[in-house]
Amino acid sequence: MNLRGILMMAAPQTVGGQAVIEGVMMRAKDNLAIAIRKADGEIVTEVRPWFTLVRHPWLKKPFLRGFPILMETMVNGVKALNFSAMQAADEGDEDDSELTTWHLVLTMVLALGAALGLFVVLPHFLSVGMEQFGWAGDVDSLSFHAWDGLIKMVVFVTYIVAISFIPDIRRVFEYHGAEHKVIWTWEEGRELSPVSTHPYSRLHPRCGTAFLLFVLVVSILLYAVLVPYLLTFYSPENFVVKHLYVVVLKLFLMIPVSCVAYEMIKFAGKHSRNTVCKLMCWPGLMLQLLTTKEPDDSQIEVAIAALRCAVNAEEC
Repeated sequence: MNLRGILMMAAPQTVGGQAVIEGVMMRAKDNLAIAIRKADGEIVTEVRPWFTLVRHPWLKKPFLRGFPILMETMVNGVKALNFSAMQAADEGDEDDSELTTWHLVLTMVLALGAALGLFVVLPHFLSVGMEQFGWAGDVDSLSFHAWDGLIKMVVFVTYIVAISFIPDIRRVFEYHGAEHKVIWTWEEGRELSPVSTHPYSRLHPRCGTAFLLFVLVVSILLYAVLVPYLLTFYSPENFVVKHLYVVVLKLFLMIPVSCVAYEMIKFAGKHSRNTVCKLMCWPGLMLQLLTTKEPDDSQIEVAIAALRCAVNAEEC
């Protein structure tokens, strides 16, 4: 049986992906494949086992698996970005440039710290400013969390719009669009070729952008309910200590937030043709208008190469 036949038979298999520098990473089951377009036009592929944190049966259960899956996705994503950066820079011996465990941990800590600082800590203290101006109540009031949620959304969208003006990021957004179009083609059981992907959307309900939006929405709702409730058990009297205590609570609450958000996007993606799920997915799809751009055929070819290697590792 030829490769096309193999791919068509396997089409129901769920795949996922991520845009990297001048390329795409695709995951199928326990494999991930990275395809990079080098400066000379050659497509380089690399197949690796998917690093996982959910080996224990308990960590595979709904509402427990979300946070470890988020962490393992970040680990695999950072490794793929490192590989793509080396290949795009045309540094032939990528083994000398691979991230060590220490570098990986440091990169993860810095990335998580920056994300939490920008989308949790900053909105909280800007909301404290609203409280000082008399435009919001104390941290246990609904008005405080309404401001916190609004500021969080504004910061998130502003950040995406700002980085989209960076030429290298725009290229990544084009590969992001290529990833989605190829996945749609695969899921519909169509032949994988640049021409066959043209009718399909660059937007996809299982996108990581949509997941981040689910995380923000869930965090806004849970913070508004859980923070006032937890303050009934312990609430420092000192103003500064109280708000630092609440920020720490919010950071720990990101674990259940990510677990709930994961189940929501998984359900919405699985039932994407359901009317309710379409409504759930719509804001994330609209946000993808910012994080994806229409790719050209050369970028589609890279995404196809990544998908083929992910589902048929022995062929690459």
